[in-house]
Amino acid sequence: MKRESRRMKRMARSRKRKTPGMNLTSLMDVFTILVFFLLTNSASDEAIEAPKVITLPDSVVESKPRETVTLMVTHDEVLIEAKPVMATADLFQSEELVIEVIQQAMIQEVGKATTMAESELEEAKLALAERAAAGEDVTEEAAALLAEPPEVNILADRTVPFSILKKVMSSCTNAGYTRISLAVIQKASQS
Repeated sequence: MKRESRRMKRMARSRKRKTPGMNLTSLMDVFTILVFFLLTNSASDEAIEAPKVITLPDSVVESKPRETVTLMVTHDEVLIEAKPVMATADLFQSEELVIEVIQQAMIQEVGKATTMAESELEEAKLALAERAAAGEDVTEEAAALLAEPPEVNILADRTVPFSILKKVMSSCTNAGYTRISLAVIQKASQS
């Protein structure tokens, strides 16, 4: 009998030592996958981020914007590549269709726009060469790539009157920017 009591005591002690714990292996796997997902998706942001002072209009568009020179028109000022150029009130009061200050600032940025257009052109040429090697007819696309003018992307608040945008666009056109894009917020298509 004495032997059974020792055995019972040993079993009782071993039960007391084992405290149930939480298995963290599955939890760590989930966190690792979550961190990997967040890192990969945060780096693939290709859309232009609008500043807090601008509320962009909505649009149903399929293509993403290209990297270009950015011109912003807020309630207070006009900015080119985040550098203030002039006050929006002065732009509104001006009788001129082409604003000299904006035109000169855009001429200073034409080198950057040309560099971006050339890098985009090289990528497009490589893609066309691959398609041509695969046997596709790419003559029309190749002709369109020959003369890509510099491009400007205008971010304007939705409450800015078109008369101001017309002056800004005319100034950009006079500075040599014949491709002008207006930034909008992409909505789901209504089909």
